Amino acid sequence: MKRGRKALAILALTGASLAAWFGVNSLVRDVQFARAAQDVENNRTQLANQPELSSVYRQVAKVVEPSVVKIDVRKTIRGGRRLQSVIPPGMRGFIIPDGEGNGNGNSDEDTSPSPEDDLQQIGEGSGVIMETDGSTAYILTNNHVAAGATDMRVTLWDGREIDDAKVVGTDPKSDLAVVRISADRLIPAHWGNSDYLEKGDMILAFGSPFGYVGSMTHGIVSALNRERVGIQGSDIAYENFIQVDAPINPGNSGGPLVNLKGEVVGINTAIASRTGVFNGIGFAIPTKMAKPVYEQLKEKGKVVRGWLGVEIHGVGEAEYRDEAKSTGYTGEKGVIVSRVMSGAPSAGKLQPSDIITHLNGKDVESRSQLRNEIAMIPPGTELKLTVFRDGKTIEVPVKVGEQPLDLLARSTTSATPDRPANDGTASAENMGVRLATPSDDLLERFGLANSGSVQGALVTDVQMNSPAAQAGIRPGDLITRIGNEKVTNVQKAASALSKQDLTKGVRLFVTNKDGDRFVFVKQKS
Repeated sequence: MKRGRKALAILALTGASLAAWFGVNSLVRDVQFARAAQDVENNRTQLANQPELSSVYRQVAKVVEPSVVKIDVRKTIRGGRRLQSVIPPGMRGFIIPDGEGNGNGNSDEDTSPSPEDDLQQIGEGSGVIMETDGSTAYILTNNHVAAGATDMRVTLWDGREIDDAKVVGTDPKSDLAVVRISADRLIPAHWGNSDYLEKGDMILAFGSPFGYVGSMTHGIVSALNRERVGIQGSDIAYENFIQVDAPINPGNSGGPLVNLKGEVVGINTAIASRTGVFNGIGFAIPTKMAKPVYEQLKEKGKVVRGWLGVEIHGVGEAEYRDEAKSTGYTGEKGVIVSRVMSGAPSAGKLQPSDIITHLNGKDVESRSQLRNEIAMIPPGTELKLTVFRDGKTIEVPVKVGEQPLDLLARSTTSATPDRPANDGTASAENMGVRLATPSDDLLERFGLANSGSVQGALVTDVQMNSPAAQAGIRPGDLITRIGNEKVTNVQKAASALSKQDLTKGVRLFVTNKDGDRFVFVKQKS
């Protein structure tokens, strides 16, 4: 009997505990729900008292749209019609460069195109009015839109069509151009500062995609300082793109990218796509680059860039890390000088294997950053470079020169083979070179007779696919130093090489008729 009463008491206590637990749990849920409901109401109140984002978009559209234009161009491709006849239909949308011949393989025939062979190419893009002076307006657009145009029509936001547009200047290296028109009642856009942009900022892109005038899309800044995108197709092009996810399509090129203040922070340029239409990644030229180019094109019709005359690579780039480490440099930022061009402003100031860490006290982050900043410095300007050399940090003053027009020819290097030589310690044979002590005949043969330096080991032959060939060593190169040892003849070179490990890499200091450079030769595994 007592045992039964005890069991009933336990059951009663357990039931009371469970009831209390469920009661407390229900109360907690009620409190959480009440808080969530109150939070929703608070946010509804805040949203009701704040301007709608769509109203901001509407205001930006009203501010920017009067400055945006559609550009239709006609370009004449000499001999393009004859060349088109031998091109598959799917490839006929591509521009055919002059001098490609007539496709029949007969070099004895006259292949110069006649007027009836010319092909008229029609294209379209966008632009933005950045300045007005009375009835004259200046439009910023892309080089690939305006360059080479024989006829151009500019359509304004109010439907007016201007047929006498003139190209003031073009700059292929930045893919920018300036066009001038004459008209009244024009409203220019305002410049913004692309330096203030951050990843995640909202932006809007304007233009005429597929010919639809006055289109606006929106998105965010996906990334900044995109380089080596390869849009201009040349290693001497200047790339520092804003990456966006705002839809950009054919016809948007040259239109403005703006912030939520309606300020121009970039010029829409290209997309990364496998289909030819928008695929989530677009690129715009930042105003930090576009504005000074615009000003020079407007005033001079061309861009004059600063120039040091060096070939450089980022120390953080995977293929150049070993080269940087071989100098004793342990930093992660900066650029390594691999070549100093003959007669360049930096000749006698900088040396191959120098690592530039600062420009006028400012950190050098990458190859593109330094190139872009030097390019915008007026020729004749004195600047100070902080350089790591032979284990020490020194200050090197350099006067900026004017970038030559034939820079591409000066910068071009031969393609490197893709097969390494046999394994082995460093030697001329294992590197794949034949060396000779310079003689008057050899110096004359390789254009070094008038060179100030005639001591060293002269490369007279380079084996195809060898480590030396891969590193860019060519016949006519005079090796003056190996590692930290000065080389005056073949014997000195052999002795210096015998102390090096080709599998870890060998530092060579080389001169030729084009100037001095630093070469890092390494046996690939």
